[in-house]
Amino acid sequence: MLRLRRSELCGTDASAEAAHPWAPVSTRGLPSAPAAVPPLEPATHAARPKPPRGGAVRGGVGGGAVRRGLGRGPCTAGAGPWRGGARASGARRAAGPDAGGSVRGGCCARYLGRCLRRRRSALRLPGASARCGLVMETQPRPFQLVVLGASGFTGQFVTEEVAREQVSPGRSSRLPWAVAGRCREKLQRVLERAALRLGRPTLPSEVGTIICDITNPASLDEMAKQAAVVLNCVGPYRFYGEPVVKACIENGTSCIDICGEPQFLELMYWKYHEKAAEKGVYIVGSSGFDSIPADLGVIYTRNKMNGTLTAVESFLTVHSGPEGMCIHDGTWKSAIYGFGDQSNLKKLRNESNLKPVPIVGPKLKRRWPISYCRELNSYSIPFMGADVSVVRRTQRYLHENLEESPVQYAAYVTVGGITSVIKLMFAGLFFLFFVKFGIGRQLLIKIDASSFTMTFFGQGYSQGFGPDKNKPNIRICTQVKGPEAGYVATPIAMVQAALTLLSDASDLPKAGGVFTPGAAFSRTKLIDRLNQRGIEFSVISSSEV
Repeated sequence: MLRLRRSELCGTDASAEAAHPWAPVSTRGLPSAPAAVPPLEPATHAARPKPPRGGAVRGGVGGGAVRRGLGRGPCTAGAGPWRGGARASGARRAAGPDAGGSVRGGCCARYLGRCLRRRRSALRLPGASARCGLVMETQPRPFQLVVLGASGFTGQFVTEEVAREQVSPGRSSRLPWAVAGRCREKLQRVLERAALRLGRPTLPSEVGTIICDITNPASLDEMAKQAAVVLNCVGPYRFYGEPVVKACIENGTSCIDICGEPQFLELMYWKYHEKAAEKGVYIVGSSGFDSIPADLGVIYTRNKMNGTLTAVESFLTVHSGPEGMCIHDGTWKSAIYGFGDQSNLKKLRNESNLKPVPIVGPKLKRRWPISYCRELNSYSIPFMGADVSVVRRTQRYLHENLEESPVQYAAYVTVGGITSVIKLMFAGLFFLFFVKFGIGRQLLIKIDASSFTMTFFGQGYSQGFGPDKNKPNIRICTQVKGPEAGYVATPIAMVQAALTLLSDASDLPKAGGVFTPGAAFSRTKLIDRLNQRGIEFSVISSSEV
């Protein structure tokens, strides 16, 4: 009978080995893995596990790979049967005496023989814990990207952007991806519409289709197991976002969303940051127009200043085309609920009991609710979106984890002249009226000709000039310009953020977690990617005072 020390097989500690140094090794002693790890295959020709139900997959190059993978068990990096050679019984016949094939006796002897053969053949268990001492193999997932909610209004634009990126001239490798949602027919129509717009009639057959439902956790698990990164387009996120975050973390999948709701974003951080860090996955919220231009715009301004940036004010100007702008029902609801949930957000922040971030230089003064910006020759009002919350969280992260000087931030929206201010006041009353009675929540207007400009005015100190009893002596002005904010710029930003997760892994935070875009991508090439795709970052002026 062959005998192996327990520590030789599983790397157990010395105390366990001292108690029973030659005891048979059981897989129950293995540390828990990120996903369920099945036991060793028996010596007989046992049937492989059947594919789990729910999350049906079909179609395209990726779809075929999924069907073949599911035939052998879950096709994920964190779960699945042992791989790397023939079955145990076949290996015993072919291996010969040196490999332990001639071992006879009780079940323990046969079990230890199999362990020895697998050890000699360097068989690896996917998803096992590094503490076990086993060398592990990471099995690639069938899809690099999965667009969840692809049949929704915003999801259609994100789907089209992924399809456009799939054939980008700069792409050196294929991009297997899929769309996911509740209705197969709607998903197919979205792909057919994208194929028509892009002139790619074969697109529907090249993209996988996954059927899942937010209200069915098992289907979300199956969806997450098949993706490296999920692009979650299902909102409002305060109602539908958390199940997706939970499923992605439990199945070792990173997730990108375009949420503009501060209460949801901060709640997800407090509930799931540590769990995501343990799994090594990245959950990055607000990766659309909310709030990549603002968050990365502040980082860009800091990088371009020849000194220490201490404070920034941003002014958003939306240029509507001849047909106006577009606000869809989902985006409208997100704005309504985000605006109406300020009390819960304040309560959440009070309970977090965070230490204040230090202020460098003079404290940035808040402007009046309606103020005049001389530099832009326009009146402005405070920006009510998620930008301020996101930027402040980023600055806290950069200060506490990378020891960078924190930047104060305030955000505003330009509204034009005094006539526009009066119109805005009536529009605000009109908005509150419709919110109260729940009517008029869908405004679908042409969007092709609109665009946005976000201007940043920063101040700080030049090199060798400290903030002690000195006023800021250097100013800088930068801009982020892009196409229509909601349904052109947002899909571009979201898709490029997801591709950055895939391609710039070495420049991401060392551990996973729940991050803002600036915290996750401050050291990556995301700004360069956006510049190449129509969201342009530039320096307007920089001068010492």
